[in-house]
This record gives sequence, structure tokens and C-alpha cells, in this order.
Amino acid sequence: MFLRALVAFLVLPGVFAIALPPLIASVDPWRGERVCGGAAVLALGAVVVGWCIRDFYVAGKGTLAPWDPPRRLVVVGLYRYVRNPMYVGVLVAVAGWALVGGSPAVAAYAVALAIAFHVRVVVHEEPWLARRFPSAWPAYASSVRRWLPRATPAALGSPPASPPAGVETPPGSVVTARDGDAETGR
Repeated sequence: MFLRALVAFLVLPGVFAIALPPLIASVDPWRGERVCGGAAVLALGAVVVGWCIRDFYVAGKGTLAPWDPPRRLVVVGLYRYVRNPMYVGVLVAVAGWALVGGSPAVAAYAVALAIAFHVRVVVHEEPWLARRFPSAWPAYASSVRRWLPRATPAALGSPPASPPAGVETPPGSVVTARDGDAETGR
């Protein structure tokens, strides 16, 4: 599974947040001066994306890729503050690239990416999650906003006891406040 997670990272955030922004900046005819602090914004976005990938891998037992999604609804870590922290992290990283490169074209790319992410989430991901996790998704979606982070983590119920060692939790499970704990989401 580690190799699948690595490939998914390289193909998705790797292309959209690492490869494309500097390429776009390199051909931007309006490119100006670098903005102080851009590297810090880029680093913050990278940390958020890395944290989310870890939560998908450890808590969700899957990857960020649509072809290999987590088997459990991931509601730990940053997912207790905002429903789409990985997308937010990618957008922060791209904004950092725009600042680092002084590139209005990369800033425009960030806006286009935000619109594409929103459409994908509303049209595809949320309906899929509602079908996949019919009991857990409505409660989660009503407790955690889609794009604007909460000031405090959502209280998603008390974490249940961990399953006995060697017992696999079923697909459709929900990972709650502690990694490895699961609650059936059906």
C-alpha cells in the first residue's frame, strides 16, 4: 500500500502543487518580484498536504487517489477542522508558489484550481461519500465545513474501543478521534 500511496502523491499533488506552478511561473510574461514569505506559505501548504496523506494512509487505509480511496471515512487530524484540508493545502502551496515566483499567472492558476476542486467536491466526491458512508457522512458534513476551517476541532463523538488485534474493520467504517479506532458507518 505504501507504493500506491507514493504513486498517488506523485501523480496528484506532485503534479498540481509541485510541478505545474514553477513551470507556469517560468513562462509568465507578467512575472514580477518575489514576495517575502512566499516560501513559508509554500511550506505550510506542503505540511498540510503531507499530514492529510498520512491520515488517508494510516487512518483511512487507502490513498488520496480516486482509483484507490480510503476504505474508512477519515475524520481525524485536520479533517476535524475542515472537510477538504488536502485541497486547501494544495491551494496554499500553489499560492506560495505564486508569491515565491512573483507570478500573477500562478495566482490565476490557483483560482482556477480552487474552482475545479469545488466543482469536483460538490459534483462527485460528496455524493460518493454520502452513498459510501450513509450513516456517518451526514453527521460529519453537518459538523465540519467544506472549505473554511473551524476554530476548534469538531466533536465527532467519543472514540470507540479499538478492535481486537488482528481484526480488520469493515469497509465503510469511520475513523474517529484516535487513529486506528473505527466505528461502523452504515
